[in-house]
Amino acid sequence: MDLKPLLTLIAIVNPLAVVPFFIHYTQGFRDDQSRSTVKIATLSVFVVIAGCALLGLQILGFFGISLASFQVGGGMLLLMSALAMLQAQAPEAKATDADLQDDAQNNHTSVGVVPLTIPLLTGPATMSTVVIYADQAQGFWQTTLLLAYGAVVAGLTYFCLKMAHPISRTLGKTGINIMTRLMGLVLAALAVEVMAKGLAQLFPALAG
Repeated sequence: MDLKPLLTLIAIVNPLAVVPFFIHYTQGFRDDQSRSTVKIATLSVFVVIAGCALLGLQILGFFGISLASFQVGGGMLLLMSALAMLQAQAPEAKATDADLQDDAQNNHTSVGVVPLTIPLLTGPATMSTVVIYADQAQGFWQTTLLLAYGAVVAGLTYFCLKMAHPISRTLGKTGINIMTRLMGLVLAALAVEVMAKGLAQLFPALAG
């Protein structure tokens, strides 16, 4: 397994693009609450990726869904995320104002799971991507490598959220938008490749 899964996960999770949302959702938090939110979001990102890598294929088998069909559907989700990123939007769905109000009424650190981790960081497109690469993993060590990639993505998430305010001041909204668009362009190309592989399996004639 090459670095393509890691690059894809970094592009689609795109913790840099979530920095403005983190700042918004943690307004008024004490320092300890912000630190707790960062830790919870980081752990949640890894748990979601690891869960999809280890159990995603079994879940597909339980529902009788072929991997080829899942690749086409997952590729479409990736492409939708890429198009949103090319417009400098968050790679996954935004949380509503109602979500924020609900979180304010609950434990402040709950925003580390919803909406920061799900759906902003690891939404349906991220989950489907991990399942697709889990199927391509051959043997224990490649599966372990995929989990290690998940840990790297979680580490990048920790760094971006921990340094959210300095990053926001340094790059500004324009800088973050530029980075998001560049990642969106890479992700669009990867999405087309994933869909092409799935379509080739569903319709062998397309493969020549």
